[in-house]
Amino acid sequence: MKTLLASSCLSLSLVSLASVASAQECGSVTIASMNWQSAEVLSNVDKIILAEGYGCDAEITIGDTVPTITSMAEKGEPDIAPEAWIDLLPDVVKKGVDDGKLIQAANVLPDGGVNGWWIPKYFADAHPEIKTVQDALKHPELFPAPEDESKGAVYNGPQGWGATVITANLFKAYGAEEAGFTLVDSGSAAGLDASIAKAYETQSAWLGFYWAPTAVLGKYPMVMLDWGVEQDPDMWSKCITVEGCADPKPAAWPTDRVYTLVSTSFSERAGADVMDYLNKRAWSNQTVGALMAWMTDNQATGEEGAIEFLKQNPDVWTQWVSPEAAEKIKASL
Repeated sequence: MKTLLASSCLSLSLVSLASVASAQECGSVTIASMNWQSAEVLSNVDKIILAEGYGCDAEITIGDTVPTITSMAEKGEPDIAPEAWIDLLPDVVKKGVDDGKLIQAANVLPDGGVNGWWIPKYFADAHPEIKTVQDALKHPELFPAPEDESKGAVYNGPQGWGATVITANLFKAYGAEEAGFTLVDSGSAAGLDASIAKAYETQSAWLGFYWAPTAVLGKYPMVMLDWGVEQDPDMWSKCITVEGCADPKPAAWPTDRVYTLVSTSFSERAGADVMDYLNKRAWSNQTVGALMAWMTDNQATGEEGAIEFLKQNPDVWTQWVSPEAAEKIKASL
């Protein structure tokens, strides 16, 4: 009996030592939470998984795209940017990787960050002939403007957004005004969201700018129109993205690449299991959009959203982690 007790104590001690070693190996980790919903909830998912599954001392820091990625590329801080829209700072990211400060981990949004002009799914189902921007612009009568129903409406974002400049240039490039359309200034992000919600409430037509993944598209299914042309990087960078460009031409809106960035210093101390997780962890726009819709409806924080995701989607996240880590995370919930 004494032998059995001694053996059991030894086994427990070894497990305890292994856990301590794992925590020490991972150590402290700073996770950047950007100031938008999908990035906020993903940073909290990472915090829970790294802390509960791998014994890391995880802490969330608040940041934004430009200062966070720049700091990581130059100083190696913070340790992880879970949702980095790298096309906003391609040269900075490349330099950080080339200088050995950064590692590009999981393609966290395999669908990409998607911007475009959208119509409600119920409208797309009722009008299967409308598949492209050009198709929609042939029918101003189907998209009556709120202030003048004799014209069609294309809803734009508020002033100050880069996407608002782009939509204005594309409106001009595609000859929308000549086709009988007016560009509607939504006034604010809330105003743009409200215009989509109102269209759904009344089951009426809507055409305009939006992006995914978002809570709005998670709640209100929309269909993005094809641009009907190929991408033109030169036209895009030199004209479409430039406010007041004199002669924009039709061009497809490129999909943004969204990756997890990890500081090289953290990757070297984190251990193979942690890096395996950070290289695997990815979710679809549909998954994160539905989660953000739940968060919005329930006024949930990023932490509450992360817990809801982990409770409701074990079939997704258990594919990212080791079996041992999965059991620990489930127990913590």
